[in-house]
Amino acid sequence: MAFNNTDLAAFKDVWVFCEQRQGKLMPTDFELISEGRKLADELGVKLVGLLLGDNIDGLAKELGGYGADEVIVCDSPLLKNYTTGGYSKVICDAIEERKPEVMLFGATNIGRDLGPRCAARLHTGLCADCTHLDVDMDKYMAFLKENSTLPEDRLEAVASHTVTVLGENHDTSRDLKMTRPAFGGHLMASIICPRFRPAMATVRPGVMKKAPFDQAKADALKITKFEVKLSEEDMPVEVVEVVKAAKKLVDLVGADYIVSVGRGIAKDVDKGIALAQELADELGGVVGGSRAAIDSGWLSSDHQVGQTGKTVHPKVYVALGISGAIQHKAGMQDSECIIAVNKNSTAPIFEIADYGITGDLFKVTPLLIDAVRAAKASK
Repeated sequence: MAFNNTDLAAFKDVWVFCEQRQGKLMPTDFELISEGRKLADELGVKLVGLLLGDNIDGLAKELGGYGADEVIVCDSPLLKNYTTGGYSKVICDAIEERKPEVMLFGATNIGRDLGPRCAARLHTGLCADCTHLDVDMDKYMAFLKENSTLPEDRLEAVASHTVTVLGENHDTSRDLKMTRPAFGGHLMASIICPRFRPAMATVRPGVMKKAPFDQAKADALKITKFEVKLSEEDMPVEVVEVVKAAKKLVDLVGADYIVSVGRGIAKDVDKGIALAQELADELGGVVGGSRAAIDSGWLSSDHQVGQTGKTVHPKVYVALGISGAIQHKAGMQDSECIIAVNKNSTAPIFEIADYGITGDLFKVTPLLIDAVRAAKASK
């Protein structure tokens, strides 16, 4: 039977592309499986991981521990190294055979390349770089009320579950509501794919929370081998060698302590960054920055926290001279403890800070450094 992407009733289950590199699962896999579990429960369907590679059978069980009901393993020597042509063909073959209604990719370098290629082959929609996903309308409405400025009449229209698509009413109750930053992070856009399946999305790494590992779920996982129909003719690009770059990038997503700087260090940028680095070193953490600090060229882009940077969940987040624009807050507001230092007592950052200090960061930060050293010495 020919693949018909407009026969919505024929599609079910939530799928997650589980990226592996050199036989190691990526952290985004566990975040997406955890989020996919919530979506699958809301839809009343199974959560399925899709794993591609060579000799990867041993990786599947771990995915079950984070919520997958089943993992489809596509194993072939031709899938050892990632190629757009090879991976997209195998994924599309699996989708055309099994027909999932939702397909998620991590917005990694591979996911950003693979997701659009698969969507184009399947003639369906793709929402890129999502920071929030919903199916259940009540949960989506709660998200909108907390995070949007939509007037009440617009919210009521959204809550009606019905939109007009090509002149016909469409029930959105089973549609995936995909939210992503737009216009450089100044707006948030929620997007649905009402006419085609699967609904596809790439999801920004670090924004979804990883669920606790459950060994019982791992033991109950169903592993399915998929027959890979792939030849060298399907792969116009040959990977001759994989060379890892030597450039060291800051790991904001995995850091427990982050000290970020903003426009407030402008009067002495070098000193401001040096103080932030010194405090971060004492805490055993890393230095981040607001978009203003990155755009000004004070820090490289891998340091950026916010909607257009990285979303982080550290134990402690210290904001030095950051006013707290909504785009920055969206990237760090779920930190366990937020400490803000700003000369402006009405800065928005204080609205979400657990501890707020009104003062000059160049005077306050040395005191924080001394306090951390004293606390460490007392132990």
